[in-house]
Amino acid sequence: MMNTIDPSFYLKNQTTDRTPSTELGKDEFIKILMTQLQNQDPLNPMEDRDFIAQMATFSSLEQMMNMSKSIDTLVQSQLMSPVIQYSHMIGKTVSYQDYDEETGKKGDLITAKVISVSQSEGWAILELDNGEKIYADSILEIKDASTETNEPEEDDAPSQKE
Repeated sequence: MMNTIDPSFYLKNQTTDRTPSTELGKDEFIKILMTQLQNQDPLNPMEDRDFIAQMATFSSLEQMMNMSKSIDTLVQSQLMSPVIQYSHMIGKTVSYQDYDEETGKKGDLITAKVISVSQSEGWAILELDNGEKIYADSILEIKDASTETNEPEEDDAPSQKE
């Protein structure tokens, strides 16, 4: 049985492209420092305090880079999508002003229950049980559906017997 070598392992088939990094990390700094130490003038070597100053500068730079990454992570976590931001509205009863689109005049105050939340171009859209879809910023009043007070009708009023 004869074994064959996979052609992808040939040196001529290996990629020789190098992708440069825009970040200067610890490894690159150590390489630069070692090259500097190897090529310094033997009659005038780097003094200890210069070496310590370079190390302190590198340490400060590394801490600032770590802080920058942490701040970026914090900002990204704070940029919640409108769907998540307004998801607590599902099941709530909202009131909003109706507008006549032809005349632009205000209509009646409409009350409906939120059944879902979506987004369009970064804006939260609430879908209501009356079939309407409204922007979240057009809401005038929010009520918890379970705490609404319903006045008993005359037929439901308890009868008082004397």
